[in-house]
Amino acid sequence: MIPLVDLAVQHARIAEEVEEGFADVLSTGDFVGGKAVAVFEQEYAQFVGTRSCIGVGNGTDALELALRAVGVTAGDEVVLPANTFIATAEAVVRAGARPVFVDVDDEALLIDPTGVESALTERTRAVIPVDLYGQVAPFEQLSSPLAGRGVAVIEDAAQSQGATRHGRCAGSFGAAAGTSFYPGKNLGAYGDAGAVTTDDDEVARRVRLLGAHGSSVKYEHTHVGFNSRLDTLQAVVLRAKLRHLRRWNDERREAAALYGAMLDGIPGLRLPVLLPGNEHAWHLYVVRVEGRDAVLDRLRAHGVGAGVHYPVPVHLTPAMAEYGHGPGSLPVCERAAGRLLSLPIFPGITQAQQSQVADSLRAALGAGAG
Repeated sequence: MIPLVDLAVQHARIAEEVEEGFADVLSTGDFVGGKAVAVFEQEYAQFVGTRSCIGVGNGTDALELALRAVGVTAGDEVVLPANTFIATAEAVVRAGARPVFVDVDDEALLIDPTGVESALTERTRAVIPVDLYGQVAPFEQLSSPLAGRGVAVIEDAAQSQGATRHGRCAGSFGAAAGTSFYPGKNLGAYGDAGAVTTDDDEVARRVRLLGAHGSSVKYEHTHVGFNSRLDTLQAVVLRAKLRHLRRWNDERREAAALYGAMLDGIPGLRLPVLLPGNEHAWHLYVVRVEGRDAVLDRLRAHGVGAGVHYPVPVHLTPAMAEYGHGPGSLPVCERAAGRLLSLPIFPGITQAQQSQVADSLRAALGAGAG
Protein backbone atom coordinates (compact mmCIF):
# COMPACT_ATOMS: atom_id res chain seq x y z
CA MET A 1 0.00 0.00 0.00
CA ILE A 2 1.34 3.42 -0.96
CA PRO A 3 0.25 5.79 1.84
CA LEU A 4 -1.06 9.28 1.26
CA VAL A 5 1.82 10.45 3.44
CA ASP A 6 4.60 8.34 4.94
CA LEU A 7 5.70 9.83 8.26
CA ALA A 8 7.90 6.85 9.11
CA VAL A 9 10.26 7.70 6.24
CA GLN A 10 10.52 11.25 7.52
CA HIS A 11 11.14 10.19 11.12
CA ALA A 12 13.95 7.87 10.11
CA ARG A 13 15.88 10.88 8.81
CA ILE A 14 15.72 12.79 12.10
CA ALA A 15 15.41 10.01 14.70
CA GLU A 16 18.85 10.63 16.20
CA GLU A 17 18.32 14.40 16.47
CA VAL A 18 14.94 13.91 18.14
CA GLU A 19 16.27 11.29 20.55
CA GLU A 20 19.05 13.60 21.70
CA GLY A 21 16.65 16.50 22.13
CA PHE A 22 14.14 14.41 24.06
CA ALA A 23 16.90 13.14 26.36
CA ASP A 24 17.87 16.72 27.19
CA VAL A 25 14.27 17.69 28.02
CA LEU A 26 13.67 14.55 30.07
CA SER A 27 16.84 15.08 32.08
CA THR A 28 15.88 18.66 32.97
CA GLY A 29 12.12 18.24 33.31
CA ASP A 30 11.74 21.34 31.14
CA PHE A 31 8.35 20.30 29.71
CA VAL A 32 6.37 23.55 29.44
CA GLY A 33 7.84 26.80 28.17
CA GLY A 34 11.25 25.21 27.89
CA LYS A 35 14.37 26.48 26.15
CA ALA A 36 13.61 24.54 22.96
CA VAL A 37 10.32 26.43 22.58
CA ALA A 38 11.98 29.84 22.66
CA VAL A 39 14.71 28.73 20.27
CA PHE A 40 12.21 27.21 17.84
CA GLU A 41 10.13 30.40 17.89
CA GLN A 42 13.21 32.40 16.91
CA GLU A 43 14.21 29.92 14.20
CA TYR A 44 10.74 29.69 12.66
CA ALA A 45 10.31 33.47 12.68
CA GLN A 46 13.61 33.73 10.83
CA PHE A 47 12.52 31.03 8.37
CA VAL A 48 9.25 32.82 7.62
CA GLY A 49 10.77 36.30 7.69
CA THR A 50 8.71 37.83 10.49
CA ARG A 51 9.65 39.61 13.68
CA SER A 52 7.80 37.21 15.93
CA CYS A 53 6.61 33.62 16.21
CA ILE A 54 4.46 32.49 19.14
CA GLY A 55 4.10 28.74 19.62
CA VAL A 56 0.59 27.58 20.54
CA GLY A 57 -1.30 24.35 21.08
CA ASN A 58 -2.61 23.78 17.54
CA GLY A 59 -3.50 25.49 14.29
CA THR A 60 -7.11 26.24 15.23
CA ASP A 61 -5.97 28.06 18.36
CA ALA A 62 -3.42 29.95 16.25
CA LEU A 63 -6.14 31.36 14.00
CA GLU A 64 -8.45 32.21 16.90
CA LEU A 65 -5.67 33.92 18.82
CA ALA A 66 -4.64 35.90 15.74
CA LEU A 67 -8.24 37.02 15.17
CA ARG A 68 -8.71 38.05 18.79
CA ALA A 69 -5.35 39.81 18.82
CA VAL A 70 -6.38 42.11 15.95
CA GLY A 71 -9.63 42.98 17.70
CA VAL A 72 -12.18 40.58 16.21
CA THR A 73 -15.04 40.17 18.66
CA ALA A 74 -18.76 39.41 19.00
CA GLY A 75 -20.87 40.93 16.24
CA ASP A 76 -18.02 41.17 13.73
CA GLU A 77 -17.93 39.39 10.38
CA VAL A 78 -14.93 37.55 8.97
CA VAL A 79 -14.73 36.64 5.27
CA LEU A 80 -13.15 33.33 4.31
CA PRO A 81 -13.27 30.78 1.46
CA ALA A 82 -15.59 27.80 1.75
CA ASN A 83 -12.95 25.47 0.26
CA THR A 84 -10.93 24.92 3.42
CA PHE A 85 -10.80 22.71 6.48
CA ILE A 86 -13.53 23.53 9.00
CA ALA A 87 -10.94 24.77 11.52
CA THR A 88 -10.69 28.08 9.63
CA ALA A 89 -14.39 28.73 10.24
CA GLU A 90 -14.32 27.28 13.77
CA ALA A 91 -11.68 29.83 14.76
CA VAL A 92 -13.98 32.64 13.62
CA VAL A 93 -16.96 31.29 15.58
CA ARG A 94 -14.81 30.69 18.67
CA ALA A 95 -13.66 34.32 18.50
CA GLY A 96 -17.34 35.32 18.69
CA ALA A 97 -17.63 36.49 15.09
CA ARG A 98 -19.72 35.37 12.13
CA PRO A 99 -18.02 33.58 9.22
CA VAL A 100 -18.99 34.88 5.78
CA PHE A 101 -18.18 32.29 3.13
CA VAL A 102 -17.06 33.18 -0.38
CA ASP A 103 -16.21 31.16 -3.46
CA VAL A 104 -12.81 30.31 -4.94
CA ASP A 105 -11.31 30.68 -8.40
CA ASP A 106 -11.74 27.69 -10.69
CA GLU A 107 -8.02 27.28 -11.43
CA ALA A 108 -6.10 27.10 -8.14
CA LEU A 109 -9.22 26.85 -5.93
CA LEU A 110 -7.95 29.74 -3.77
CA ILE A 111 -10.05 32.61 -2.41
CA ASP A 112 -11.68 34.72 -5.14
CA PRO A 113 -10.87 38.41 -4.54
CA THR A 114 -13.99 39.54 -6.41
CA GLY A 115 -16.08 37.43 -4.05
CA VAL A 116 -14.37 39.05 -1.08
CA GLU A 117 -15.22 42.52 -2.37
CA SER A 118 -18.88 41.57 -2.78
CA ALA A 119 -19.02 40.12 0.74
CA LEU A 120 -17.69 43.19 2.57
CA THR A 121 -20.09 45.04 4.89
CA GLU A 122 -19.77 47.63 7.64
CA ARG A 123 -19.39 44.75 10.10
CA THR A 124 -16.47 43.09 8.29
CA ARG A 125 -13.50 43.08 10.65
CA ALA A 126 -11.17 40.57 9.00
CA VAL A 127 -10.53 38.42 5.94
CA ILE A 128 -8.80 35.02 6.09
CA PRO A 129 -7.23 34.01 2.78
CA VAL A 130 -6.28 30.32 2.98
CA ASP A 131 -3.02 29.02 1.50
CA LEU A 132 -4.51 25.82 0.17
CA TYR A 133 -2.70 22.58 -0.70
CA GLY A 134 0.66 24.33 -0.28
CA GLN A 135 0.05 27.36 -2.50
CA VAL A 136 -0.09 30.95 -1.21
CA ALA A 137 -3.30 32.90 -1.80
CA PRO A 138 -3.23 36.05 -4.02
CA PHE A 139 -2.93 38.52 -1.14
CA GLU A 140 -1.96 41.52 -3.25
CA GLN A 141 -5.28 41.32 -5.10
CA LEU A 142 -7.08 42.12 -1.83
CA SER A 143 -5.34 45.45 -1.32
CA SER A 144 -7.72 47.48 -3.47
CA PRO A 145 -11.04 46.12 -2.14
CA LEU A 146 -9.87 46.41 1.48
CA ALA A 147 -8.26 49.85 1.19
CA GLY A 148 -9.47 52.30 3.84
CA ARG A 149 -11.91 49.84 5.44
CA GLY A 150 -9.92 48.95 8.55
CA VAL A 151 -10.21 45.25 7.74
CA ALA A 152 -7.43 43.01 9.05
CA VAL A 153 -5.98 40.22 6.90
CA ILE A 154 -5.18 37.00 8.75
CA GLU A 155 -3.32 34.37 6.73
CA ASP A 156 -4.26 30.72 7.19
CA ALA A 157 -0.83 29.24 6.51
CA ALA A 158 -1.52 25.76 7.87
CA GLN A 159 -0.73 24.06 4.55
CA SER A 160 2.02 26.27 3.14
CA GLN A 161 5.18 26.09 5.26
CA GLY A 162 8.02 27.03 2.94
CA ALA A 163 5.86 28.17 0.01
CA THR A 164 6.41 31.66 -1.40
CA ARG A 165 4.54 34.26 -3.44
CA HIS A 166 6.64 36.73 -5.43
CA GLY A 167 9.58 35.71 -3.24
CA ARG A 168 7.78 36.31 0.06
CA CYS A 169 7.37 33.36 2.41
CA ALA A 170 4.03 31.98 3.53
CA GLY A 171 3.28 33.03 7.08
CA SER A 172 4.44 36.61 6.51
CA PHE A 173 1.31 38.03 4.89
CA GLY A 174 -1.31 40.16 6.59
CA ALA A 175 -1.45 41.39 10.18
CA ALA A 176 -0.70 37.86 11.38
CA ALA A 177 -0.71 34.27 10.20
CA GLY A 178 -1.81 31.10 11.91
CA THR A 179 -0.18 27.81 11.05
CA SER A 180 -0.60 24.18 12.10
CA PHE A 181 2.13 21.69 12.90
CA TYR A 182 -0.23 18.70 12.82
CA PRO A 183 1.92 15.60 12.06
CA GLY A 184 0.99 15.40 8.37
CA LYS A 185 1.94 19.01 7.57
CA ASN A 186 5.12 19.89 5.67
CA LEU A 187 6.50 20.86 9.08
CA GLY A 188 4.75 18.49 11.44
CA ALA A 189 5.10 17.75 15.14
CA TYR A 190 4.55 14.38 16.83
CA GLY A 191 1.15 15.53 18.06
CA ASP A 192 -0.83 18.76 17.94
CA ALA A 193 1.01 22.07 17.74
CA GLY A 194 0.75 25.43 15.99
CA ALA A 195 2.06 28.97 15.84
CA VAL A 196 1.20 32.58 15.07
CA THR A 197 3.71 34.63 13.06
CA THR A 198 3.56 38.41 12.77
CA ASP A 199 5.57 41.59 12.23
CA ASP A 200 3.34 43.52 14.65
CA ASP A 201 4.82 43.62 18.14
CA GLU A 202 1.47 44.48 19.74
CA VAL A 203 -0.29 41.61 17.99
CA ALA A 204 2.48 39.27 19.16
CA ARG A 205 2.11 40.52 22.73
CA ARG A 206 -1.66 39.98 22.68
CA VAL A 207 -1.36 36.48 21.22
CA ARG A 208 1.10 35.43 23.90
CA LEU A 209 -1.06 37.03 26.60
CA LEU A 210 -4.33 35.40 25.45
CA GLY A 211 -2.69 32.00 25.05
CA ALA A 212 -1.47 32.12 28.66
CA HIS A 213 -4.83 32.60 30.39
CA GLY A 214 -4.73 36.35 29.76
CA SER A 215 -1.69 36.71 31.97
CA SER A 216 1.77 38.13 31.36
CA VAL A 217 2.70 37.94 35.06
CA LYS A 218 1.85 34.86 37.12
CA TYR A 219 -1.57 35.15 38.80
CA GLU A 220 -2.23 38.56 37.24
CA HIS A 221 -4.97 38.04 34.65
CA THR A 222 -5.85 41.15 32.67
CA HIS A 223 -7.87 39.44 29.92
CA VAL A 224 -10.01 36.34 29.52
CA GLY A 225 -7.74 33.99 27.62
CA PHE A 226 -7.19 30.24 27.58
CA ASN A 227 -4.39 27.72 27.72
CA SER A 228 -2.65 27.21 24.37
CA ARG A 229 1.05 26.48 24.55
CA LEU A 230 3.61 24.69 22.40
CA ASP A 231 5.16 22.07 24.65
CA THR A 232 8.90 21.53 24.77
CA LEU A 233 8.97 18.00 23.35
CA GLN A 234 7.08 19.14 20.26
CA ALA A 235 9.49 22.05 19.89
CA VAL A 236 12.36 19.55 19.82
CA VAL A 237 10.72 17.68 16.95
CA LEU A 238 9.93 20.89 15.06
CA ARG A 239 13.48 22.18 15.43
CA ALA A 240 14.86 18.95 14.00
CA LYS A 241 12.42 18.97 11.09
CA LEU A 242 12.87 22.67 10.34
CA ARG A 243 16.52 22.03 9.55
CA HIS A 244 15.37 19.67 6.75
CA LEU A 245 12.27 21.53 5.56
CA ARG A 246 13.72 23.27 2.50
CA ARG A 247 15.17 20.02 1.19
CA TRP A 248 11.98 18.12 1.93
CA ASN A 249 9.93 20.76 0.10
CA ASP A 250 12.28 20.42 -2.87
CA GLU A 251 11.60 16.68 -2.86
CA ARG A 252 7.87 17.42 -2.90
CA ARG A 253 8.37 19.78 -5.86
CA GLU A 254 10.31 17.12 -7.75
CA ALA A 255 7.55 14.61 -7.06
CA ALA A 256 4.89 17.08 -8.23
CA ALA A 257 6.81 17.73 -11.45
CA LEU A 258 7.08 14.00 -12.06
CA TYR A 259 3.34 13.55 -11.51
CA GLY A 260 2.74 16.36 -13.99
CA ALA A 261 4.78 14.55 -16.64
CA MET A 262 3.26 11.14 -15.89
CA LEU A 263 -0.35 12.29 -15.80
CA ASP A 264 -0.41 14.91 -18.54
CA GLY A 265 -2.99 14.32 -21.22
CA ILE A 266 -5.05 11.66 -19.46
CA PRO A 267 -8.69 12.15 -20.52
CA GLY A 268 -11.02 13.10 -17.67
CA LEU A 269 -8.18 14.24 -15.41
CA ARG A 270 -7.60 17.87 -14.40
CA LEU A 271 -4.16 18.59 -12.97
CA PRO A 272 -3.39 21.26 -10.33
CA VAL A 273 -2.54 24.78 -11.50
CA LEU A 274 0.33 26.89 -10.17
CA LEU A 275 -0.49 30.61 -9.94
CA PRO A 276 2.07 32.97 -11.52
CA GLY A 277 4.49 34.24 -8.88
CA ASN A 278 4.02 31.22 -6.60
CA GLU A 279 6.50 28.59 -5.49
CA HIS A 280 4.33 25.70 -4.34
CA ALA A 281 5.15 23.66 -1.22
CA TRP A 282 2.96 20.75 -2.42
CA HIS A 283 1.48 19.85 0.93
CA LEU A 284 -1.10 18.02 -1.18
CA TYR A 285 -1.22 17.02 -4.83
CA VAL A 286 -4.89 17.50 -5.69
CA VAL A 287 -6.35 16.58 -9.07
CA ARG A 288 -9.96 16.65 -10.26
CA VAL A 289 -11.78 13.71 -11.80
CA GLU A 290 -15.33 12.81 -12.75
CA GLY A 291 -16.84 9.99 -10.71
CA ARG A 292 -14.35 10.67 -7.95
CA ASP A 293 -15.71 8.23 -5.36
CA ALA A 294 -15.58 5.30 -7.77
CA VAL A 295 -12.07 6.29 -8.88
CA LEU A 296 -10.98 6.51 -5.24
CA ASP A 297 -12.30 3.02 -4.54
CA ARG A 298 -10.42 1.62 -7.55
CA LEU A 299 -7.18 3.30 -6.49
CA ARG A 300 -7.40 1.90 -2.99
CA ALA A 301 -8.15 -1.55 -4.39
CA HIS A 302 -4.86 -1.22 -6.31
CA GLY A 303 -2.89 -0.29 -3.19
CA VAL A 304 -2.90 3.49 -3.64
CA GLY A 305 -3.78 5.40 -0.48
CA ALA A 306 -5.39 8.40 -2.13
CA GLY A 307 -7.64 10.76 -0.15
CA VAL A 308 -10.09 13.64 -0.42
CA HIS A 309 -9.55 17.24 0.78
CA TYR A 310 -12.39 18.21 1.26
CA PRO A 311 -15.56 16.32 0.30
CA VAL A 312 -18.02 18.94 1.59
CA PRO A 313 -17.49 22.73 1.35
CA VAL A 314 -17.56 24.26 4.82
CA HIS A 315 -20.72 26.30 4.18
CA LEU A 316 -22.64 23.07 3.54
CA THR A 317 -21.51 21.22 6.69
CA PRO A 318 -24.21 20.88 9.36
CA ALA A 319 -22.01 22.67 11.90
CA MET A 320 -21.91 25.80 9.74
CA ALA A 321 -25.39 25.62 8.22
CA GLU A 322 -26.63 28.73 10.02
CA TYR A 323 -23.86 30.80 8.43
CA GLY A 324 -24.20 29.60 4.82
CA HIS A 325 -26.78 30.12 2.09
CA GLY A 326 -27.32 26.51 1.13
CA PRO A 327 -26.52 24.51 -2.01
CA GLY A 328 -25.89 26.56 -5.13
CA SER A 329 -24.62 29.64 -3.31
CA LEU A 330 -20.92 28.99 -4.03
CA PRO A 331 -20.88 27.06 -7.30
CA VAL A 332 -17.13 26.68 -7.89
CA CYS A 333 -16.53 25.19 -4.43
CA GLU A 334 -19.53 22.94 -4.71
CA ARG A 335 -18.70 21.69 -8.20
CA ALA A 336 -15.09 20.99 -7.29
CA ALA A 337 -15.91 19.20 -4.02
CA GLY A 338 -17.24 16.12 -5.79
CA ARG A 339 -14.20 15.88 -8.06
CA LEU A 340 -11.23 16.54 -5.74
CA LEU A 341 -8.74 13.69 -5.32
CA SER A 342 -5.47 13.87 -3.36
CA LEU A 343 -2.66 11.62 -4.59
CA PRO A 344 0.18 10.35 -2.37
CA ILE A 345 3.01 12.87 -2.03
CA PHE A 346 5.67 13.16 0.66
CA PRO A 347 9.43 13.56 1.00
CA GLY A 348 11.00 10.24 0.10
CA ILE A 349 8.26 9.01 -2.23
CA THR A 350 9.96 6.92 -4.91
CA GLN A 351 9.62 7.07 -8.67
CA ALA A 352 8.38 3.48 -8.58
CA GLN A 353 5.64 4.45 -6.14
CA GLN A 354 4.62 7.39 -8.31
CA SER A 355 4.57 5.15 -11.39
CA GLN A 356 2.24 2.78 -9.57
CA VAL A 357 -0.01 5.71 -8.63
CA ALA A 358 -0.05 7.02 -12.21
CA ASP A 359 -0.73 3.60 -13.77
CA SER A 360 -3.46 2.88 -11.23
CA LEU A 361 -5.08 6.23 -11.90
CA ARG A 362 -4.99 5.66 -15.66
CA ALA A 363 -6.63 2.30 -15.15
CA ALA A 364 -9.23 3.73 -12.78
CA LEU A 365 -10.13 6.35 -15.38
CA GLY A 366 -10.20 3.76 -18.15
CA ALA A 367 -7.21 5.29 -19.93
CA GLY A 368 -4.96 2.21 -19.80
CA ALA A 369 -1.45 1.94 -18.36
CA GLY A 370 1.10 4.57 -19.38
